[in-house]
Amino acid sequence: MFDFAWSEIALIGAVALVVIGPKDLPVAIRGLAGAVKKARKLAGEFQSHVDEMVREADLTEVRDQVRDLKNLNVRNRIMKAIDSDGTLSSSFAPPPQIAEKHIPAGPRALDMPVSSTPSATNASVYVPSTYEPTVTDEDIASAPPELPPNIVRRILKEQERLHPPAFLPPVRVMHGGRSVAPGERLGRVAGPSRPAWQQDVDIQPEPPKGAEPEQQIMDHQP
Repeated sequence: MFDFAWSEIALIGAVALVVIGPKDLPVAIRGLAGAVKKARKLAGEFQSHVDEMVREADLTEVRDQVRDLKNLNVRNRIMKAIDSDGTLSSSFAPPPQIAEKHIPAGPRALDMPVSSTPSATNASVYVPSTYEPTVTDEDIASAPPELPPNIVRRILKEQERLHPPAFLPPVRVMHGGRSVAPGERLGRVAGPSRPAWQQDVDIQPEPPKGAEPEQQIMDHQP
């Protein structure tokens, strides 16, 4: 009852034997046992009186309420009061994953029969052209001397594929008193086969607005 080990009990017995003496030791043991029994009896009576008082005061409901408070889940009570039917929590639920949905299997492309006629998708596929324009020695000789022949040959071959972006407006300059494009020269349009250094010859920039020739300015002077 007192949580003593056998060594401690033996030590207490040896001390009691030395202090009390062998003659009075049995009397002391009987008195100690009677005191322990009386203490247990008083404890049992006190517990029975307390239980009787609880029953008389009808405190069983209070005891049950205290037990319920210990087991109370505040979060569940609040969620039940706010969202009793569960519509609020279902609105915040994440959407179902795509993997959870059943997607029916369709025919595979390998299982489809091969058609002899080309389809519309195959007809719209862009196939780059393998045509390369011929570059003559005259075209290379007409190029500026600063450009090496291999650079001139590469520019002439890529001339047909070089086009300005569609979002840029066309460039207009003044030539012969009229607004022309850089590709126009002497009433004819220079095709894409002409080199870039031959398309801007004899083209004069457009004079700024409001400017007058120098001769007219000299005539107006007094």
